[in-house]
Amino acid sequence: GDREAGEMGLAAVPGRQAAFRQDLAEALRYARAVGCPRIHLMAGRVPLGTDRTAVAGEMETTFIENLRYAADLLAQEDMIGLVEPINNRITDPRYFLNTPHQAAAILEKVGRPNLKLQLDLFHCQIMDGNLTRNLETYFPLIGHIQIAQVPGRHEPDSPGELNFPYFFELLESLGYTGYVGCEYAPKGDTLEGLGWLRSYWESRGVQHAGTSKAAE
Repeated sequence: GDREAGEMGLAAVPGRQAAFRQDLAEALRYARAVGCPRIHLMAGRVPLGTDRTAVAGEMETTFIENLRYAADLLAQEDMIGLVEPINNRITDPRYFLNTPHQAAAILEKVGRPNLKLQLDLFHCQIMDGNLTRNLETYFPLIGHIQIAQVPGRHEPDSPGELNFPYFFELLESLGYTGYVGCEYAPKGDTLEGLGWLRSYWESRGVQHAGTSKAAE
């Protein structure tokens, strides 16, 4: 969408279906070029001056229609579409998709196996908490995980509410083999901010702080 106009994705925005399809085609070209198998299909915001409850039904119908179109197109490329709940308490009050419960219900209605949940623990904690049970409940739907400490949205070892070594071990026990995206704002520079990862590897008995060794 048009970020300067305040848009943040278009998939659930009524009347913007043509623009959504155009942007999706462009995203596909980028994904092919860099070999990325997953694309985040952003729902978008409740239109300004509109009551969320009044437009929820129409926005969900639009979202389902666009997600089915996207899933069928992505299937031709052997790609996965992702939907991410973003909290509307702090980050974006007008974003349409806010909880994993809402996302799971929509994914069930869409009914496409190549659409998955992009679960950001930062947003999930703010909206619902109960992270262990939520991870266990929605694990079959999860296609990507993102992390940031709550409430500052900084490194996992910064002061906050979440115990990330526990969550990493929980993900391993559940059988998660995908990437964990570090979607946080570093408090300093990036390399310094990755000290938490080296410390975590060492705590697991990994001596060499390299990605190939970590993968082993």
